[in-house]
Amino acid sequence: MGALSGTIAGCKDKMEKCIEHLKGQFSALRTGKASPALVDNLTVPYYGVPTKLRELANISTPEARLIVINAFDPSVLKEIEKTIIAANLGVTPLNDGRVIRVPIPELSQERRAEIIKVAKRYAEEARVAIRNIRRDTNEEIKNIQKGGKATEDERDQALKDIQKSTDDFIKKVDDTMAAKEKELMVV
Repeated sequence: MGALSGTIAGCKDKMEKCIEHLKGQFSALRTGKASPALVDNLTVPYYGVPTKLRELANISTPEARLIVINAFDPSVLKEIEKTIIAANLGVTPLNDGRVIRVPIPELSQERRAEIIKVAKRYAEEARVAIRNIRRDTNEEIKNIQKGGKATEDERDQALKDIQKSTDDFIKKVDDTMAAKEKELMVV
């Protein structure tokens, strides 16, 4: 089983990364409340170099429905404002020359439904990625067994372990999706 345990651990690591990626995607989806994750990954041209917004400014949420962006260099405020508008996030930045305020409007029922569709697409992509990891790992396990480094019983047990992990991670995706949907439906 020694030759297979590293393969199984690697598989679980990859599946965990799928869950983390999904949570990152979900955090960038706009709910009814302000979150720095909505804007911190936007790429702003800074002296001709594409730079992440979080590297150019402090991003805070002093109120539940307001994001405040305080740029380290005030000359970049116009570019930050243009980037937020171009990102089509459904928000309008207000630039007063010192900071940018981004008020977060209430979500309409229609907009909530659109965001839920996007979230479901992300969740399905995560499920497919997890299943692909399972397929690749199963092939690897079968090749290890064919190479004589594991017995058929060890192979069969490893395949069962991989299937159980796959089921567990798919359930985590479903639970994460259900929590995001519930969060989006809160008015």
